[in-house]
Amino acid sequence: MRLKDPSRVTATIRTLARSAAAAAAFLLVGIVGAQAIEIKQVTSPGGIKALLVEDYTNPLVAVNFAFKGSGSTADEAGKEGTANLLSGLLDEGAGDVKSAEFQEKLDELGIGLSFDASTDNFSGSFRTIVESEDQAFDLLRLALNEPRFDEEPVARIRGQLLTGILANENDPDQLAGKAWREAIFPNHPYSRPSEGTKETLAAVGKADLQRFRGRGFARDNLIVGVVGAIDPEALGAELDRVFGKLPAKAELPNVPEIAPATGKSVAVPLDVPQTLIRFALPGVKRDDPDFFAAYLMNHIFGGGTFTSRLFQEVREKRGLAYGASSFLASFDHSAVLGVSTATRADKAQESIAVIKREMARLASDGPTADELKAAKDFVKGSYGIQNLDSSGAIAATLVGIQLDDLGIDYIQKREGLIDAVTLDDVKRVAKKLLSAEPTVVTVGAANS
Repeated sequence: MRLKDPSRVTATIRTLARSAAAAAAFLLVGIVGAQAIEIKQVTSPGGIKALLVEDYTNPLVAVNFAFKGSGSTADEAGKEGTANLLSGLLDEGAGDVKSAEFQEKLDELGIGLSFDASTDNFSGSFRTIVESEDQAFDLLRLALNEPRFDEEPVARIRGQLLTGILANENDPDQLAGKAWREAIFPNHPYSRPSEGTKETLAAVGKADLQRFRGRGFARDNLIVGVVGAIDPEALGAELDRVFGKLPAKAELPNVPEIAPATGKSVAVPLDVPQTLIRFALPGVKRDDPDFFAAYLMNHIFGGGTFTSRLFQEVREKRGLAYGASSFLASFDHSAVLGVSTATRADKAQESIAVIKREMARLASDGPTADELKAAKDFVKGSYGIQNLDSSGAIAATLVGIQLDDLGIDYIQKREGLIDAVTLDDVKRVAKKLLSAEPTVVTVGAANS
């Protein structure tokens, strides 16, 4: 998260009480059950689509949106970090409203507005009370259509990002992530740092920011999710006002599909007390019919909390690390099953051996019926807490459903998809994914 100009600290503090009250109001009473959510497909008069959950419990509106394919993969070669820099500048002045005044308006009206550039997508999050709705949507329109990119905020935000890049040069976690990406995605946009480098970020100018926005923000790659006190007709009008003047089609680079490289061993020497360990194996993309079988398998292997096999074997039984976990990363053009842990340098090889042994055991024998049942119960039960506990969370979920093309009824049918996974399905997927020779990255003492 970037820091605001110190001159705005007083205004920010003054707004905290108001913002905290508004944020609290966005929380729904209890956890919304999947069956209680009625999702509507809204199409504006201009043809812009959105998913809407009407909720008049509080006079609030939450909007999440994304431009698919306009993440850091869309950065031009030699100007990596453009999308990330852009995400920090869209609320720093637009139209006739300069940076300080724009921020003051957000504070005064209690509007939450933020942007983010991930690997694959560029996204935004917008929150307003109904009383400020008209002015709020107009500020969002200005930010997306008429950003100023004045010299002072560009220099300030670039400076903040450069400070972060310099700090990352000696951060073990960041070094591990960098080495991991470069090892498994060689010569691919996924290997590039989304924040850029000192050199590439310095090369990004105002024209580059405008060009990225002009090519990457369009109506055909726009995804919108809305929750709150707004009806379809009113939402349709706002969709056209905010997004209607964007180009019809995005101009995005062709990003090739890539399978993560396996069987590599990469050691990054760093004088730190612990050695960080990262594994990479082929994963399963979100649209794969085996996704939920892989998701449940990963939960059993290392994606769960204290009950996962990796946590039990690495932490509980042997005390090799504070924790060990696995994760599924599904990108638009690849999918990875990863493992992460950190241990004493003299225990690194033992930890790697234990992880490989657990991979082989799960690949050979599969999980038990009890493990699968516990995984299903957890994955079903935690969904509402993680994805449906506030208006903002639901709006983000609506965007995710569309990005992954899961269908408007996904929330209602999700539990059925999980229940349909059999023990044989998980055994088959475990054998397929965990039998590969992993790429292993270590960051730590040279002798680890």
